[in-house]
Amino acid sequence: MLSDSTEQQQVDLRTILTDEVSEARALYPDAAVEFGTEIPSVTLVANDMISSAFRNLIKNAIQHNTKEVAEVTVSATDHGETVTVGVSDNGPGVSDGQKETIFGSGARGLDSSGTGIGLHLVDTLVDAHGGEAWVEDNEPDGAVFCVELPTV
Repeated sequence: MLSDSTEQQQVDLRTILTDEVSEARALYPDAAVEFGTEIPSVTLVANDMISSAFRNLIKNAIQHNTKEVAEVTVSATDHGETVTVGVSDNGPGVSDGQKETIFGSGARGLDSSGTGIGLHLVDTLVDAHGGEAWVEDNEPDGAVFCVELPTV
């Protein structure tokens, strides 16, 4: 699937994230999906698949949340030559032992009903675009999945 992906072009990060947040709000009306920062209008050299990485992170934050109301916050910081996008949630978080392996193929939490493919896809897509993905703790609860990508 990735080897046959469409040709890369210049895309606006704000447009991608706005579309993905709108879709998540429509699919999961009981979740609180918000922006934590104003999303910078930065340009990425990417193909259509990069939006799948953000879609996957937002949906995971909702689907794997154990709270009565899943709270998901999408933020972005422009660093000049790169941009970092964070998808934070108020869910159960990721144990320190899983942080290094969670993006591996088939990796999933003990209580996860997922396939373990979604985060591996995120990592593969981000890597293919010259970026990096990682997970951090969110305070007081949950996780922050971060993606750093080069900008134009």
